[in-house]
Amino acid sequence: MGDWGWRVPFLIGCLIVPVIFVIRRSLEETPEFQARKHRPTLQEVVRSIGQNFGIVIAGMALVVMTTVSFYLITAYTPTFGKAELHLSDFDALLVTVCVGISNFIWLPVMGAVSDKIGRKPLLLGATILAILTAYPALSWLVANPSFNHLLIVLLWLSFLYGSYNGAMVVALTEIMPVEVRTTGFSLAYSLATATFGGFTPAACTYLIHVLDNKAAPGIWLSGAAILGLIATLVLFKGNRHELRTAQASVVGGA
Repeated sequence: MGDWGWRVPFLIGCLIVPVIFVIRRSLEETPEFQARKHRPTLQEVVRSIGQNFGIVIAGMALVVMTTVSFYLITAYTPTFGKAELHLSDFDALLVTVCVGISNFIWLPVMGAVSDKIGRKPLLLGATILAILTAYPALSWLVANPSFNHLLIVLLWLSFLYGSYNGAMVVALTEIMPVEVRTTGFSLAYSLATATFGGFTPAACTYLIHVLDNKAAPGIWLSGAAILGLIATLVLFKGNRHELRTAQASVVGGA
């Protein structure tokens, strides 16, 4: 693995590139974009980001739950399973593979559900369930470490991640003003990953050491869920139609 094996997953991942080109060429532009006759310059985009920076920050808080839960159930699982639960490398990696399959299933399913019932119910439901169950589930796992228990807990967290992210990605797009939709989305997502999500393995390891509590990653995830809950309540004070109307007013004012 150290000599050349680590390159294999990256080479396999490159196979998605032609698919991305096909998808991108077949996508239709949104009606809001087609209706815009003026294409903003870089200076205008930067100025608009500054004017709507509050929405970007709220969007970042919305994304934190996604990035933290993703890094927790994927990148940190092998380390947690081996170092804290004393399971074999194979058991920890097998659970990670199962989590990847679970994510693959739940993300499109819950995205479709959010199209039917709206983004807000899924965002609220997933964050509340994460706040209520993340720490108790990990406490139960730590008290009863085994492959089956790790799989059960991680699949539950995968369901919460899929439920939240399936709605969040579209919601984050919808809340951004049309003229800075791509830039605002990317900035909010990148800030959340850089400030919270990417630090999840290190933060979990630190909390376990400082608190002397192997279930401490549940605290980190619960904190991310609280941020997601607050952001959802702030951004979705009314229904989706009202939110889009408000954004249209912002665009018109700009």
